[in-house]
Amino acid sequence: MLQNKTGLAKKKAAKGYLTGMMVFEFFSANMPSIAAAAGADFLMYDMEHTGITTETLRVQMAACRGLNIAPLVRVPSAGSNIIGQVLDIGAHGIMVPMVETAAQAEQIVRLAHYPPEGQRGTAFSIAHDAFTTGHPVEKMKKANNQTLVIAMIETVEGLKNVDQIAAVLGVDVLWLGHFDLTSSMGIAGQLDHPDYIAAVKTISAAAAANNKLAGYMAMNKEFASHYWDSGYRMLAYGLDHLLLMAALKDGLEFIDKLAKTETG
Repeated sequence: MLQNKTGLAKKKAAKGYLTGMMVFEFFSANMPSIAAAAGADFLMYDMEHTGITTETLRVQMAACRGLNIAPLVRVPSAGSNIIGQVLDIGAHGIMVPMVETAAQAEQIVRLAHYPPEGQRGTAFSIAHDAFTTGHPVEKMKKANNQTLVIAMIETVEGLKNVDQIAAVLGVDVLWLGHFDLTSSMGIAGQLDHPDYIAAVKTISAAAAANNKLAGYMAMNKEFASHYWDSGYRMLAYGLDHLLLMAALKDGLEFIDKLAKTETG
């Protein structure tokens, strides 16, 4: 369970919440240092929608090493190969899309943890343990205590089973996938729809009842405030490229206003 883990869980225990950013476009070797300097607890690298490879991720995981920031990866599916690979190259946790049943959640937990908690394949003195020597059993225990498992609730079926998914030992976070969930509900993009608003509360309540975190990607301050008030305590503040676009647009529009004032 989250309270028995290290890494991000220790940060959560210290300050009561976790913040970070989704990474879709910018894979500079300095990105982790920039995000850490901004105060982010984690970076969530997306494989589901970007098509990035483990080779790209490997460089990012290495860049995070030694920094006060945790690299997490949203994998494209719950397959055993990809979960093991991203953890082996240094990810501190995984986010899995479209989790719909407790049985699926249990399998994901097994794939993300070494025995006896799971069935993750063993390899040591590689990227995930910083190429160090040491006793395998201790390394397995350390990895199991560090690995964060995030289950995305983004379908009607997942919402229906959210209490059972939240109760699975080893699932640490329930992450609301708002666009996919509204699409599954037949109300695509209607974030003000009463059924969606009820779902937001259902997910956070299930997380709280099982001592888990509820997570969400907040696109702006208003979203962050709303979901914070709804009990979400793991928040990714936007997407890397959209944050840059918003800041650049704001600055350029300001300059445009200066120019119009001067010529007006």
